[in-house]
Amino acid sequence: MLGVFKYYNFFANSFGEMYQNLFGTELSFVTLNIILPVGISFYTFQTLSYTIDVYRRKLDASNDPIAFFAYVSFFPQLVAGPIERAVNLLPQFEKERTFDYERAKDGLRQILWGFFKKIVIADNVGTYVDQFYNNPELFTGSELVLGAFYFSFQIYCDFSGYSDIAIGTARIFGFDLMKNFNFPYFSRDIGEFWRRWHISLSTWFRDYLYIPLGGSKVKTKGRLFFNVMAIFVVSGLWHGANWTFIVWGFLNALLFLPSILTGRNRKNMDTIGEGLKFPPIKDIMGMLFTFAIVNLLWIFFRANTVTDAFVYISNIFDKSFFSIPSKLGGIPMIILLVIMEWRARTRNHALENLKGNAVIRWIGYISLIMLIIVFTGEEKVFIYFQF
Repeated sequence: MLGVFKYYNFFANSFGEMYQNLFGTELSFVTLNIILPVGISFYTFQTLSYTIDVYRRKLDASNDPIAFFAYVSFFPQLVAGPIERAVNLLPQFEKERTFDYERAKDGLRQILWGFFKKIVIADNVGTYVDQFYNNPELFTGSELVLGAFYFSFQIYCDFSGYSDIAIGTARIFGFDLMKNFNFPYFSRDIGEFWRRWHISLSTWFRDYLYIPLGGSKVKTKGRLFFNVMAIFVVSGLWHGANWTFIVWGFLNALLFLPSILTGRNRKNMDTIGEGLKFPPIKDIMGMLFTFAIVNLLWIFFRANTVTDAFVYISNIFDKSFFSIPSKLGGIPMIILLVIMEWRARTRNHALENLKGNAVIRWIGYISLIMLIIVFTGEEKVFIYFQF
């Protein structure tokens, strides 16, 4: 179903273009004029995981249709995740739940933080991002760098903001959803980044694609190369029927391969600077380098076509690269975000387990609410709704 609804037109059109380029003849074929069902990528993967886990005898088949379909269509995470596993979520529908004030309070805090990331940061820097990517030739190299920087925070705050809202809402109702983001921009290498970014999707591909293919326990480097390429390219394709996503996945695989071929992909398993106010210089350099690489790759993710991505990158590297950019309005809120998440990097979210004077805490809550109200502007849908 996912292949027909989401990918039929893409592969049909790609084949038609390839045939015409090779043989000079235009093919006439039927494409589908249909609307993509809401959340199809998410509930398809959830039902797949249920079927596979039952087949593997990791989970007993459910005899309760209400619980099963509630698991498939659970409203907080239906349209943009996290992608839940039946072994985690389904049993929660089958047991009695009682209201827990402390859990609900923490859920509300996480919802508040999610709204801050979405409305105050993602939606507002997104306005700048659209200008940069729609007409890159109108901006200096330094401004295009700023545009790539803004998009990195737009997509992070947009998607992790939704995940915070979904997880917090579920917690109010007595459900525990899996953590979907673990402060990924504090990663020291690309392997650590992928352990911290969109965790529900990356672990899904690990468990249901990478490991069944043999994972890293294969006999030849060629097969290992294939396995890594498979999960990253399929991950890119999952995000949308466009060659930009496939190229984005392919480039991530190329960057990830050296570490897994040398066995260094799990080098940084701890939290950066754990127990310290500031991490060692080596960790800071690793974090900045990883963030810069991720920024560059996000250009392919955001661009409308692969050609547009290369045009954007080529326009960065001219003499205007060293000029002072305009449109710096989103920087103060991004700095606030980074400071708050750095202080909370060992927690589930930035507002978890806040301690200290109650008056100061409430001043913080009210300040975030006021920022959300002030920065609320033109309605913008969540980026991952399209996936």
